[in-house]
Amino acid sequence: MSATYGSQKKDSSISHQIHGTQMSGLRDVAYANSNIENGGSGCAMWFGDLIDIRRVAANGRDAYMQDVYIRMPASEQEEKDKQKMKVIVIVVVAIAVVFGVLLILYCISKRTNFREKLENNVMIDQDIEGQSEDMEVPFFTLATIVIATNNFSSYNKLGEGGFGLVYKGTLIDGKEIAVKRLSQKSGQGLSEFENEVILIAKLQHRNLVRLLGYCIEGDEKMLIYEYMPNGSLDSFIFDQTKAKVLGWSMRFNIICGIARGLLYLHEDSRLRIIHRDLKASNILLDSKMNPKISDFGMARIFGGDQIEGNTNRVVGTYGYMAPEYAIDGLFSVKSDVFSFGILLLEIISGKKNRGSFHLDNTQNLVGHAWKLWKEGRPLELIDTCLKGSVIQLEILRCLHISFLCLQQHHNDRPNMSCVVMMLHGESSLPEPKELGFFVGKKSTSSSKNQSSSTNEITVTMLEAR
Repeated sequence: MSATYGSQKKDSSISHQIHGTQMSGLRDVAYANSNIENGGSGCAMWFGDLIDIRRVAANGRDAYMQDVYIRMPASEQEEKDKQKMKVIVIVVVAIAVVFGVLLILYCISKRTNFREKLENNVMIDQDIEGQSEDMEVPFFTLATIVIATNNFSSYNKLGEGGFGLVYKGTLIDGKEIAVKRLSQKSGQGLSEFENEVILIAKLQHRNLVRLLGYCIEGDEKMLIYEYMPNGSLDSFIFDQTKAKVLGWSMRFNIICGIARGLLYLHEDSRLRIIHRDLKASNILLDSKMNPKISDFGMARIFGGDQIEGNTNRVVGTYGYMAPEYAIDGLFSVKSDVFSFGILLLEIISGKKNRGSFHLDNTQNLVGHAWKLWKEGRPLELIDTCLKGSVIQLEILRCLHISFLCLQQHHNDRPNMSCVVMMLHGESSLPEPKELGFFVGKKSTSSSKNQSSSTNEITVTMLEAR
């Protein structure tokens, strides 16, 4: 290191003089102001490599620290600026990438969270293999549904049940939909909602209602179905005015369509489904009066060779329940067969099973129909508005099939493949055994935890008089 000191009292050009007269072969790399002993002022200059810039001593006394000015090439400063810019760019890009990845993961997680929750919950108490396929059910935002239903206007209300309300809606593209809005107080909670989404998403049949999507946002849980312009079957057969629209040929077509839908659920779909709540209000009619089974909130999946199950929570509608299910919680495909038998009687008679047909109020439609059958007066059961259009042999065959479906022991009931063949065949049918279950004002209690939409049940054996 070389340093040169020069004195200056009033002439500020001393640094230039030193630069010109001393160490002319070296380039100055730094300089600093420096106190001079005689009271003047000057500067200290460094030439060559700048390896020591310690304080300069004057007459044995330490001088106070001075600012040091260092010369460096412009290219070196630019290089440092470039390095700083590179660091800044790298940091910014890294932060942006991390943020983007987190945002993508959040969106994916939010979109798939409900699907994974459905798949996890619905598999409780079930042992089914091969159900890992992703669901492809469109999601509808709450805002879309609010606009489609005109903010759930009472004018758009289609129906009401224990689960909540059903509204008609119209999407922006003009497509009509039916919105099933679950009540927060409904017994059909999130598990039933999830169950229905998964099941209907995997089932495709012309006699099953088609699910278009779902909405779960805040406290709202809604299912979006294809719109059925003619509503539910019960609104026709139990209404004396509208029942006249349904001639026998139309009713027989509805019976066969329901049977085909159940056959698909029990035997032809890749899942074996037990509906557990088959009834007139859960049969919807399209514009051509074709029936479609709906409401799979109570349904259960069977896998492999499983043919029956057991539950401590009996759900469904009394009056349609098989005796082994209502009393012991045992259900199987034969439980749905029993419900189908009840539905057959209601379509033929135009009367509800839970009505009273006896003076002591203990006999319902099943008991009344069985009594007429055993007394040789079955045609008295037929809906009065069908008198002119009924084909007696066909109506009697359907009545006979209903009794076979309503036998007390589930092993005595036919499966749905046999029912379909019997409906379309002409071969002789086996004689039905005694029927053993009906609803009345007297009821028996069960130790099972039961949940349903009506109140009382009675178990008895019916015998002809």
